[in-house]
This record gives sequence, structure tokens and C-alpha cells, in this order.
Amino acid sequence: MYQTILYPTDGSEGAEAVVDHVRELAAAFDATVHVLHVVDARSASYGLSGAFLTKEGSGVRADPAPGDGSGMVGEGTDAEATRSALVEHGEEIVEATAASLRDGEASPETVTAVETGTPHSAILEYASANDVDLVVMGTHGRTGVERYLLGSVAEKVVRLSDVPVTTVRADA
Repeated sequence: MYQTILYPTDGSEGAEAVVDHVRELAAAFDATVHVLHVVDARSASYGLSGAFLTKEGSGVRADPAPGDGSGMVGEGTDAEATRSALVEHGEEIVEATAASLRDGEASPETVTAVETGTPHSAILEYASANDVDLVVMGTHGRTGVERYLLGSVAEKVVRLSDVPVTTVRADA
């Protein structure tokens, strides 16, 4: 039934909550798991994407620009170097996630990928291009204003996907 499972991850707690579910589904259907990280192109060009997920500076609190100590946001920022760093960080995330999938009795075949784009669109495009049968992804379970302001990649994927989508709440 499910030969190819897509597991989009941003390395967050919500995404990590999915590992056991993906492993069990892959074992039950002898499926290949595609682990995907999307570098958000909407903010990558400004040097902000993903910085808030780490303990590193975000570029939004007058963090010093590289090399000059001026504290001016964006000053001295090389967009291509930032994008490359985000892609490299994404590669680390998918490799670590794939390793955690293979940790245990059932060890599914895995494929890793890092794409750049709007997260929900890149996930849907990847699913279509790789004949994915099922998408399994985490959700933070945000509600109210937080959900409205931050949006929900999982919700957009659920609403727009041509294939079944299973979501797992981080606190589940």
C-alpha cells in the first residue's frame, strides 16, 4: 500500500516526535522513507531562516554582523553564504533523522534530501516528483493567535496534498 513515505523534518521537537511512527509504518509496509528538510526561501535571502531554532544569533536583536562588531542587522551579510550554511544545517538534520530511523530493530531504507523553497510547497512538489504514497509529519499543535501568526506547514500540506497525510502532535 505505502511503498514510499515522505518524512519532512525541520529538526524540531514536533518533527522528532514522528520518528517512531515513521519507523513502524515503514516496517509494516516495507517502505522506503524519504527524509526531507526545506530551507525556507522566504527568509533565507534575509539571513534569518532557521536562526531562531538554534542558540546562535538571529540577526534580529542587533547581533554583530560577521567580522565588524557593529551590531547592524544585515550589514556584511552574504546571502549565498547564509543560504549555503542553512543547506548544510539541513543536511545535518536529515542525516541525523535518517540515522535515528535506522536505530532499532526495524531499519527502513532511507533517502535524504534538502530543498529550498516555501516549506509546504516544496514538500508537496517533492511528494509529487518522487511518487510518495504517504506523508508523515509532526505538528506543534499551536492554537489561536500563535497559529494564525505563524501559520502551519502541516495544515497546508494536509489541505493541499494529493496523497494521504498523517500528522503527529509533538506532545502526543
